[in-house]
Amino acid sequence: MKKRSPALVLALFMALSLTACGGGAEDDGAVHLTIWQPTDKEAVENWWVEKLDEWNSAHPGIQVSREAIDRSDSYAYDNKIATAVTSKQLPDILFVDGPQVSYYAANKVTIPLDAYFPDTSDFARSTIAQCTYDGQLYAISASESSVAFYYNKEMLRECGVDVEDLDARTIDNPITWSEMLDIAEKCTTGSYVGTHIVMDHGEGLPYALEPMYISNGRDYISADGTTADTYVNSAEAVETTAFLAGLIADGYANVDPITDEFLNKACATMLGGSWEVATLEASAGFDWGVTYYPVSDETGAAVSPCGDWSAAITKGCEYPDEAGQFLQWLMSTDNVATYCAAVAKPATRASAYDHESMAAYKEGPRALFVEQLQNTAVPRPRSPSYATFSADYAEAMTNILAEAASNHSVDRAYIQEEFNRVSDSFTEDYTSYYAE
Repeated sequence: MKKRSPALVLALFMALSLTACGGGAEDDGAVHLTIWQPTDKEAVENWWVEKLDEWNSAHPGIQVSREAIDRSDSYAYDNKIATAVTSKQLPDILFVDGPQVSYYAANKVTIPLDAYFPDTSDFARSTIAQCTYDGQLYAISASESSVAFYYNKEMLRECGVDVEDLDARTIDNPITWSEMLDIAEKCTTGSYVGTHIVMDHGEGLPYALEPMYISNGRDYISADGTTADTYVNSAEAVETTAFLAGLIADGYANVDPITDEFLNKACATMLGGSWEVATLEASAGFDWGVTYYPVSDETGAAVSPCGDWSAAITKGCEYPDEAGQFLQWLMSTDNVATYCAAVAKPATRASAYDHESMAAYKEGPRALFVEQLQNTAVPRPRSPSYATFSADYAEAMTNILAEAASNHSVDRAYIQEEFNRVSDSFTEDYTSYYAE
């Protein structure tokens, strides 16, 4: 594998000899392990305090500490990791976002975990697929995520939409793009727009929208993760993007949505994450529902997103077996269940749903997301060049949607041009640094 130029920020991941920033044996004779993870809401931070106290009390010979790092924006956490690789100051255990597992594995920042998790049959297949690179398991996750179609029942009824039909949909009979479009058109008024499709202008775009592309017959990147040419810039991808841009061009969705657009009744429907359920249950002052991710009229193929933060052991960890022992405990059924209850996300382990803390996932909106994850979830592309793709695709989509909003029309030639650029950038990155 060729080395990156030092001038490139992502070159920082190529360091092959690493030392952990806080790991090792200290004067007390114990092994001390450090964890890095993005900061989370108070319930999750409290969970970590409780669990680390529990572990450290029961294992005086293996003491674990955690540093919660503010993400600030979608790339701040990754940039900190890049700096730590260069300065040889990585922690022992590193939490990475699902699609980045391949990136860190390919650049030898992390090590395989197969010896510590020889049996993964209780974990969701999509989770294990996302955490696997080149046939080996490089990370493990407690929680999962998904996206589905939320709707404000009061708004929809006012606009003449059959809410009972939406409520009755099944995973074998999801709404189609044309039905989504019809609802968005009917529900766009002088007070609110019909739908919400822009999660953010970073990783949220490829994450939330990828099922549209797969359902229409073409993913962003090849299955082996080596090329984006004839995939992201294919005729199918242009058609999918034209549908999405059309929602913006026709004024049915906002290119720059306000914060909590659906919660604040600024849109009637939304493609929203599984984490929105807890927010709506706590704060929505209206009747709402959620149904399965929309499918292409052409294929009818049901696809949904997945992936979440996963724990990996860094190459410089001096005590990988002790770190592996800790991860085995951390990913136990009980710990996965209580963690997912705190973070309000679906669990990766099937057995976790039998735990009393996960009772809310037996029925209703939360159960729908579990059903999607078990039946239609497809992990994001597993490629060491995914980081490059993600940033380029997000930029291209931002440009395409802004152009559609400005001109109130969809320019397919412009979509093709933007996606050719994304494809070329991916090819350059993969060919230069990963191709044999």
